Amino acid sequence: METKEFEFKGFKISGFIALFLILAIIVADIFIFNEASHSDNANLIFGITIPVSFVLIILLAIGMVKLEPNEARALVFFGKYSGTFRENGFWFINPLYSKKRVSLRARNFDAEAIKVNDKSGNPILIGLVLVWRVKDVYKSLFEIDSQTMSTQGSLNSTMKAFEGFVKVQADAALRQVAGQYNYDENSNPKEDDITLRSGADEINEVLKDTLNERLSIAGIEAIEARINYLAYAPEIAAVMLRRQQADAIIAAREKIVEGAVSMVKLALDHLKEEGVVDLDEERKAAMVSNLLVVLCAEENTQPVVNTGA
Repeated sequence: METKEFEFKGFKISGFIALFLILAIIVADIFIFNEASHSDNANLIFGITIPVSFVLIILLAIGMVKLEPNEARALVFFGKYSGTFRENGFWFINPLYSKKRVSLRARNFDAEAIKVNDKSGNPILIGLVLVWRVKDVYKSLFEIDSQTMSTQGSLNSTMKAFEGFVKVQADAALRQVAGQYNYDENSNPKEDDITLRSGADEINEVLKDTLNERLSIAGIEAIEARINYLAYAPEIAAVMLRRQQADAIIAAREKIVEGAVSMVKLALDHLKEEGVVDLDEERKAAMVSNLLVVLCAEENTQPVVNTGA
């Protein structure tokens, strides 16, 4: 969606000039009152001076705007958008403008873990942490609607409206991304595929792009998005833990058998090379069997010494 935001180019002066004018009006009123107190038309002078001075002071005060770094004001003139004011400092702008204040600073959003199904249908718990900020003031104020949006330009209520929008979209994006990948390699039919556990960097980039797609309608930018919590859902966690333990035991056994076979081969080769003993095939098979039992057993074996002929 193309932005309609543009910078404010209207009349503005330093707020200190407006402040000086207010003080000048007050001093002028005091001088006029002192002079008029000795005049026969004192009531008439007071009746004109007081209302005019009061209106001028009110207009000057309403037009003062203080803008801190990374803040902006959207200016609306009787319902018509007149631009975004971003110049830091103390300014005086037409008091008839409605000034909606928006913070452009980065904010954190720590989403609670939600239950979703991964690509294989396994229920998992997943959460994210998001760093976001307002990028387009016009879209953020006028493209989304919220009951909590303040018509008086209150910064807190305005940012709460944005936070509500970000929360809903972050939840939807997280569900979408989590459903595209398997939890880990055990439930992954293709070893080269990215999983939620192994492809953290790739998943985070996809999540960030998905969030920016959803948040762009509101003029909000996702600076960084990362999965900060990932686990199986409680109802299958125990089963998955047993499966992981079984996989670990199998992998350990494969290493033990591989090492044992190489050690047996090394022993037979040394016996043959050194000429210690000449073993026939039957005795080799028995020796191999005994060595494998000794090397692959979980507990220490008890040797049996043959002292016969």
